[in-house]
Amino acid sequence: MLSAAEIKAAVTLAAKDAGFELVGVAPVDDAPELEYFPRWIAEGHAGEMKYLEARDEQGRLKRASLAHAAPWARSVVVCALNYNTAQPYSTQVTDAERGWISRYAWSQQDYHDSVMPRLRRVEAAVRNACESEDLITRCYVDTGPIVERVAAKYAGIGWIGKNTCIINQKVGSWIFLGVILTSLELAPDLPAPDRCGSCTRCIDACPTDAFIAPYQLDSNKCIAYLTIEKRGALPENDELRSGMGRHVFGCDICQDVCPWNRKAPATNAADLQPRDELVNPALEWLAEISEEDFRRTFRGSPVRRAKRSGIRRNAIIAIGNSGDRKFIPLLEKLASDEDAVVAESATWAIRKMG
Repeated sequence: MLSAAEIKAAVTLAAKDAGFELVGVAPVDDAPELEYFPRWIAEGHAGEMKYLEARDEQGRLKRASLAHAAPWARSVVVCALNYNTAQPYSTQVTDAERGWISRYAWSQQDYHDSVMPRLRRVEAAVRNACESEDLITRCYVDTGPIVERVAAKYAGIGWIGKNTCIINQKVGSWIFLGVILTSLELAPDLPAPDRCGSCTRCIDACPTDAFIAPYQLDSNKCIAYLTIEKRGALPENDELRSGMGRHVFGCDICQDVCPWNRKAPATNAADLQPRDELVNPALEWLAEISEEDFRRTFRGSPVRRAKRSGIRRNAIIAIGNSGDRKFIPLLEKLASDEDAVVAESATWAIRKMG
């Protein structure tokens, strides 16, 4: 059997061979950042994302401690995959007739399907190097009982920025994270130092004031949450709806303005290249998209998570924010739509147009 150091070297090599730009090992000790998690949940900042409140048999939040969720784990292998592409940022696009889909959702397939096969290759390297029948491993791509960005910090992948995203000084923040919990004890890497300094560009740029404070996010005001996770009608808050601008799925603003992303490299991975129709899609098309067209266009895409009703709702809010009165006939038609959420959104958009 290889030594722990040799196993770690094999894991690092396997991660690079699988296409990951960054790899590190974090300890399973409870990090100070996790002490805030139960309070964040209790104060309602998770919105309707009930999956974040998963608890063990003793009623303890699983994500607040790996000791609760996976008491057998001894190390966390964290891998990061760059998904940045050469297209302009959302803050650089001004066409009022087009909406914005978050950068991570442009690719040929759901990011889970891009990250997980690569992560399995790293997991196989751990098992092959360990050669122990008692070894336990579990792979997760934002589906497990773990706060990935905290593990990523202590694995040396990057620091947690004031916008709550993981930032690497060479790659930036356009990265997907995958983690492998293992019962094998590997030497942890050094935590990444915080290099945000006095910069508050991400906080200042947020149009809905979603940041409670540096490093703290209220999901209820986050455009990404509102356009993806929030079901039904959006809150009757004109400032919140107006702040959404032309976003129809997710939001990249706090990353777009981050100085560490100015020279972020673009990925060469074929499966992460953007589909043209998902970069700045036409708002009118999305507002009237049929069920068949929605399924065909977004098959294998994370955009499916918002559902057709949500995408139509978001597109109509974006149309209202466009200020382009040529959309009024369309909005008047949609105000009688059989989908009550769509109809309500269209009525708001007409009122927004004045």
